[in-house]
Amino acid sequence: MTAVAALFGEELPLIKKMRQAVEGALEGKHEAVELALAALLARGHLLIEDVPGVGKTTLARALAHAVGGELRRVQFTSDLLPSDVVGVSVYDQRNAEFVLRHGPIFANVLLADEINRASPRTQSALLEAMNEAQVSIDGQTIPLPDPFFVIATQNPQDFAGTFPLPESQLDRFILRVRIGYPPPHVEMRLLLEGNSDTARNVPVVLDPSHLVALQRQVDRVAIDNSLLSYLHLIIHATRTSSALSLGASTRGAMALSKAARARALLRGRGYCIADDIHDLAVPVLAHRIRVAAHDGGFAPSRDEAEDAVRNIVARIPVPL
Repeated sequence: MTAVAALFGEELPLIKKMRQAVEGALEGKHEAVELALAALLARGHLLIEDVPGVGKTTLARALAHAVGGELRRVQFTSDLLPSDVVGVSVYDQRNAEFVLRHGPIFANVLLADEINRASPRTQSALLEAMNEAQVSIDGQTIPLPDPFFVIATQNPQDFAGTFPLPESQLDRFILRVRIGYPPPHVEMRLLLEGNSDTARNVPVVLDPSHLVALQRQVDRVAIDNSLLSYLHLIIHATRTSSALSLGASTRGAMALSKAARARALLRGRGYCIADDIHDLAVPVLAHRIRVAAHDGGFAPSRDEAEDAVRNIVARIPVPL
């Protein structure tokens, strides 16, 4: 028996089944599914920035179905209030007392759809929940279900009626990904069958308590000191690069380490390799840094932020 099988023998088949179940709902998007599952196993949250209609909701529903969790969806709009998300105390005249009505945030998977269409005040309602897995309502601190996973979708910032997410909000997302359009053969099949709701057929592979157990296993994945030094060099380089006005935070460094461990487990390993850090640097760090402003005064694009991280990673020697 290998060391990996001895440590994670019961978990690896479950992880494989969970991955297959989600990939069945989002065909041809293996990388997006792997990143989403890495965020889930790492106890992080996922930000999907893409155009409407490419499967963002399908991915959220497929994940919730596969882990047997409760999914709630909130459509973020400019008039959405924080109480619409977290809940509110309502006066019960019959019993002459205030009764707390939980908002949709009390779920295992929260799909915050088009999060950047809501005002900054409403966006901030998620900060405590995403960082502490709890919410404060009328002086009460209430824990959220375990596991708790936020999948937020965001339209490109050049779309009308959007409020850019502040750095403090972006830093709570362990990964930012794109889904992109499906491969031609998948899109043709969807056109022929006329049914895009594939998430309903996703089998339940495990229950929320099993998912919590899997999330705990991520901390048992080994990462060598040389790899941690490699990771820290990348983080430090984002803070000293002349191309950036804001580098990655300490939370960003910890997120990259955690995501690398989760990816290793998803790939059947009980240890990290350099590729786990190298390949995750862009989705983990690009939304946490700020590219130096152009002379023309217009804001740098997402592609420029990702290219800046790629250039930094390319200059850091990979440990042998």
